[in-house]
Amino acid sequence: MMQTLQQLRHGELAGAVRLQLRGGLTEFPHEIFDLADTLEILDLTGNALSSLPDDLPRLHRLRIIFCSENQFTELPAVLGRCPSLTMIGFKANQIASVPAAALPPHLRWLILTDNCIEQLPAEIGRCIDMQKLMLSGNRLRTLPPELANCSNLELLRISANCLPELPSWLTSMPRLAWLAFAGNPFSDGAIPPAANISWNALQIQHKLGEGASGVIHQAIFNGEPVAVKVYKGAMTSDGLPAQEMAACIGAGTHPNLIPVLGTVPDHPARVPALVMPLVDPDLRNLAGPPSFASCTRDVYADDQRFSAAAVLGIACGIGAAAAHLHARGIVHGDLYAHNILNCGKGKAVLGDFGGASRFAPGTGLASELERLEVRAFGYLLEELLERCEDELPKVRALANDCLHPAPEARPAFAEAVARLAAA
Repeated sequence: MMQTLQQLRHGELAGAVRLQLRGGLTEFPHEIFDLADTLEILDLTGNALSSLPDDLPRLHRLRIIFCSENQFTELPAVLGRCPSLTMIGFKANQIASVPAAALPPHLRWLILTDNCIEQLPAEIGRCIDMQKLMLSGNRLRTLPPELANCSNLELLRISANCLPELPSWLTSMPRLAWLAFAGNPFSDGAIPPAANISWNALQIQHKLGEGASGVIHQAIFNGEPVAVKVYKGAMTSDGLPAQEMAACIGAGTHPNLIPVLGTVPDHPARVPALVMPLVDPDLRNLAGPPSFASCTRDVYADDQRFSAAAVLGIACGIGAAAAHLHARGIVHGDLYAHNILNCGKGKAVLGDFGGASRFAPGTGLASELERLEVRAFGYLLEELLERCEDELPKVRALANDCLHPAPEARPAFAEAVARLAAA
């Protein structure tokens, strides 16, 4: 809920735990310090700030700060002195410099998407609590090898940078499960050919939904209902829309994926668009995305339960879809329950290719990337088992193997699907 500077100055926000202020602020409002004993989340996104006060650590309970869409050219060093800070979001500024001093000791989640960063300090390796690191849309040519010390890192976004190769140590990180790297020189970025569907051939009906990368409308094409995803063209936390389109088209056809019918070459606004079959309305998101508290783990309804048949159906379907993708040189990058649609009885479809990246199949790197993503599959199995009405010891054993800290000890997706079929 948005608050106002006037409310803050009049004392109407006394005791606030969360504060969100927008409105062209050019200076940090010092009235915020009146909330020092309660404020935990501060959101100053969408202003014109370029600095933070040196006494920011007076906000001794501050855990989360967002200063995206401002005018910072450097990540403020004062952040590193905030004793309780665990999450920092400075997306879409003009940040070119990340001082080592700006990294607080207990940092878990750092968002620096869509800036001008060319290098990171070696001291980032001291952030041993780091679980999420969002760096897409910068100018990075290398990653500091010290980052390998961040053994708790689970999600990494490095798409749309200038990396000539994927660091060899990256796929050996014990907990890394969600990786996006499309749009770098070493990654194939060409959009595969697809059928052209004219905008004039589509009868747009109504909006179905909106995500970070685009807006989805229901439409009629050749007398059949379809979904049309119109991309916004802006950088998302995962990467660029063109990379998502390339992966969607390259994924081909599979029963547990949503196929692409074609692309729209002549949208009136000259933005890219995809045409896909309309998803069965009985399919719903398996879970909600991670919260601030859960960080990397999806959020399920408190009363959500699955039968053994549903668990096996979801797991087999998604595992088979992932095996299909890796055989075609695609790592999904966001294999999460919140990107899975299901009917509640076992039918499941994997969607949202915003974090997908492409690679050359049949190589050593391909095997490493597969076993990295198998860990994400292990988390999914673990979450399903926690909510299953029955004990499934064979699935539990598979989940444990998929989550093995040594990536080379994890099964490939084909083996995982075979073991599920025998469970």
